[in-house]
Amino acid sequence: MKHTKRGVVRALFAAILAAILAAAVVVPTLVDGTTAEQAPAGAVTASEATAAAAPAPSTPGLESQRTAVVLPAGTRPGKVKPGAKLAGSPARSVLNALPVKGKATATGYNRNAKFGNGFKDFNRNKCDERQDTLKRDMSRVKYKDRKRCQVASGRLDDAYTGRAVNWKVKAGSVDIDHVVALKNAWISGAQRLSQSQRQALANDPLNLMASSASANRSKGDRNAAEWLPSNKRFRCQYVATQISVKRKYALSVTPTEKSAMARVLKTCPKQRAAKVTPLKAAGAVAKKPTTKQPAPKKAVKTITKKVSPGAFCSPRGAKGVGKSNGKIYTCKASATDTRARWRR
Repeated sequence: MKHTKRGVVRALFAAILAAILAAAVVVPTLVDGTTAEQAPAGAVTASEATAAAAPAPSTPGLESQRTAVVLPAGTRPGKVKPGAKLAGSPARSVLNALPVKGKATATGYNRNAKFGNGFKDFNRNKCDERQDTLKRDMSRVKYKDRKRCQVASGRLDDAYTGRAVNWKVKAGSVDIDHVVALKNAWISGAQRLSQSQRQALANDPLNLMASSASANRSKGDRNAAEWLPSNKRFRCQYVATQISVKRKYALSVTPTEKSAMARVLKTCPKQRAAKVTPLKAAGAVAKKPTTKQPAPKKAVKTITKKVSPGAFCSPRGAKGVGKSNGKIYTCKASATDTRARWRR
């Protein structure tokens, strides 16, 4: 009998242990009842919601390991194609509409003074354009804040090199590139833009792209005739984006730059540029032509005084008409005679 009771106890203990193990692997349920496997990206589980609402515990020894809040990514988990969307006119026709000029002098160029210091909130969503570009161009994005503004980490499928970069804050492996470098913009017409137009160019999502830091720094401020991405599959989009930016901000291309762009686009005749509205440069104030007005002619005084040529006279400088010949005489001295006489 004792053995029977022991068997029952053991069986009951095994059943309880099995129930505990089964509960440990149950798929977490979301606040709305959907399972985590079915949930769309960005959904929050019930356990996460409870944890978020509860105050964080203050456990000794763990405070130094605590990091910023990491939220689920808002982007899809697969590859994300970096860069602005291009759905406008054929890139070749837009290229042909750009003015062709030589490089202007770089005199006066200063990144912060002429284009603004750092990135601004171009689209007024309360996140600066660096953060917006990281969110747009990366997958597997995680955030440091609950407003989903400060990006903590993500994966960049770098269009410039064709390689994947797993990035996190302060890693230094990802830059935000100006597709048309700001110094290149300065020497191709941005000097004629107003300060606000230049700041718009520096923060326009059309001109921004997340890229590997090494590729961005090897590019520098060079144009398409001097530098192209090593990833040949991306060159058409890269050149079309530059053309779009130059069209929108009234910038020019050099003859060699245009030729290089045309060669790239020859390999992708269907490549489109972005749909943009060209702005009118507002920085250079047209000077009105100034024509020097001639000085008004002095009225000619009619001389009626009759004088005898050679006679003494006064005051000096007075004028008279010769009695016999009608010629004009002036009351003045001569080189050999200091006395004032009517002289010609």
